[in-house]
Amino acid sequence: MQQSSHPPQSQSVSESATTSAAQLSTLQQTYAVIPRVRPHTPLLDGINVPSNLKSFTAAQLITLADELRLFLLYSAGQSGGHFGANLGVVELTIALHYLLDAPEDQIVWDVGHQAYAHKVLTGRREQLGSIRSKNGLTAFPERMESVYDTFGVGHSSTSISAGLGMSLALRYQGRSQTVACIIGDGAMTGGMAFEAMNDAVQQDADLLVILNDNDMSISCSIGGFSRHLAMLWESGYQVDISDSGEPVLCHRPDMQGFDRRKRHKEMRDVPQVEDNLFKSIGFTYFGPFDGHNIPELLRVLSLAKQLKGPVLVHVYTTKGKGFAPAELDPVGYHAISKLPVEESEAKAKTAKAVENKPALKYSQVFGQFLCDKAAEDKNLLAITPAMEEGSGMIEFARHYPERFFDVAIAEQHAVTLAAGMATQGVKPIVAIYSTFLQRGYDQLIHDVALQNLDVMFAIDRAGLVGEDGATHAGVFDFSFLRCVPNMVIAAPKDENECYHLLNTCYEYQGCTAVRYPRGVGTGAIIEQPLQTYKIGQATVESVSGSDNAPKQVALLAFGTMVATAQQAAEAITTDEMALNCQVHLVNMRWVKPLDTELLDLLLARGITHIVTLEEHVLMGGAGSAVNEYLLNESIAFKHYSPVICNIGIPDRFIAHGSQAEQMTDCGLDTDGVVKQLQQLLS
Repeated sequence: MQQSSHPPQSQSVSESATTSAAQLSTLQQTYAVIPRVRPHTPLLDGINVPSNLKSFTAAQLITLADELRLFLLYSAGQSGGHFGANLGVVELTIALHYLLDAPEDQIVWDVGHQAYAHKVLTGRREQLGSIRSKNGLTAFPERMESVYDTFGVGHSSTSISAGLGMSLALRYQGRSQTVACIIGDGAMTGGMAFEAMNDAVQQDADLLVILNDNDMSISCSIGGFSRHLAMLWESGYQVDISDSGEPVLCHRPDMQGFDRRKRHKEMRDVPQVEDNLFKSIGFTYFGPFDGHNIPELLRVLSLAKQLKGPVLVHVYTTKGKGFAPAELDPVGYHAISKLPVEESEAKAKTAKAVENKPALKYSQVFGQFLCDKAAEDKNLLAITPAMEEGSGMIEFARHYPERFFDVAIAEQHAVTLAAGMATQGVKPIVAIYSTFLQRGYDQLIHDVALQNLDVMFAIDRAGLVGEDGATHAGVFDFSFLRCVPNMVIAAPKDENECYHLLNTCYEYQGCTAVRYPRGVGTGAIIEQPLQTYKIGQATVESVSGSDNAPKQVALLAFGTMVATAQQAAEAITTDEMALNCQVHLVNMRWVKPLDTELLDLLLARGITHIVTLEEHVLMGGAGSAVNEYLLNESIAFKHYSPVICNIGIPDRFIAHGSQAEQMTDCGLDTDGVVKQLQQLLS
């Protein structure tokens, strides 16, 4: 490797490519308020496809970055959505679309939180206000939405694998397009990213990986990999790229105005930059570079994309760049809600001051349980794969730091880590979103359930999740959990039941899961002290209608569908409906084991119709569990032969929209359930 005290001089991409850091900092704007009025963006308004960028000078691209950032601020205020990550990659997105020929060249985003600027530059500017709403743009790149979205994402650490697949397929077909993968330092902690890098070197694939290092995923990045990136930054050196594409070690130029906190106080044994992890794996490494310096990005990426083999360009950015509050609080501004209507703000503040205490979020209920239980049981340990805030674990982490383990974006590791802990007599709780538990499924079966280890899973975001759409929906967990031997699965109807089911499953010796939804509950008051329920025992919530009605309905509701079922039961037993039925509403509470005794008792009482209701896919869900018992084991069912009806999510991916819109789409709102019951009973 060549060594130099100064970065190499290369032929400029445009007449402004030699813009200094000091000059650049005076051009970039920082805002303190989200604009309510559509800003004036003349350069941005002229871009309908990425090729429109080709005629821009570097100076115009810098101006465009300010316009694009201001437009993203305005759009986020109108629609809400992912925020900080998008502001941080504005310059990088512009540079990529300037240098590459999309959609022929393949741009692959990891996770997709940061792809809003990409959507704007690829013909979706005027639609951005519809993002995450029903029939609007998706929150993440999606192949069906645009030819420029090369790969559908939503979960992390997939971009290098997908990009490598594209590169190898292109090579096989004799095509030579560039494949560029953009992955954050948080997503790079996922094992899948390292598996892909290892294979990319083995395949000697032509692949450009851009590491967007902002010291963040949703939360702050942690662990040895984050420390390694910090050391590369704090060394004061960089591996630059010469005109011939050779790595050149030099002092990194000062980035005036770039405020970067020191991530790690211990700086002993700072490694030489050229001996970094990526080079050791076999990638050609360049960086770190300022990801907000467009001329520098143009120079570096224009050379890097011409190189053969696997190449990694390391850039550092600021999450929330250009919006002062987000730069100060990148975690809080990971995503935002849309701005309230101005004239209603004063009324809203007044109403908030006098309203009753709002209902708790289910993640808050879990957080309260964690702290309460930890106070009485020193064996409780809690694990999260990078979702401390989302899972409601902030207070627990603050009060019990020695018992809190954030393993970064590593769901497989999180599950087996818990299994290992359980072998030593402690009680680990894995707090994980339903959609992310899918990534640790083999470990759940092989490492936990097969050994019948004492591990509890607190499964958040179960069911439909609204604006994040199909990639984050937690609608498969009943199916993939209940088929696993030794599993116990609970589904609480409200906040209070969630609190006590968490305690019940914690006290159980074995593999358990408590599944609860996103958002707030019904407002149920949490009763103290902690209680335990009998495992596998359901409860009859109510009986509506006449005892003499010829149609006797057992409405078996799972989880938070109990409230909907109650409203539906009251509706169909009114005289106006003229359905002449009585409804026995059952809060099933447990998906596994089922309360089969209660099912047989209901049949013996003359039930003519059995209806199951769940916020889960029908195939393999809780209703299927009821069917399996009745058809294969229940003697009472063979004797009475009632009609069976399962109500749940149909066999398709549910598009994004509000949770209420998704429930209506699936026929799981009260009106939809009533309509299905009418059809059954008419």
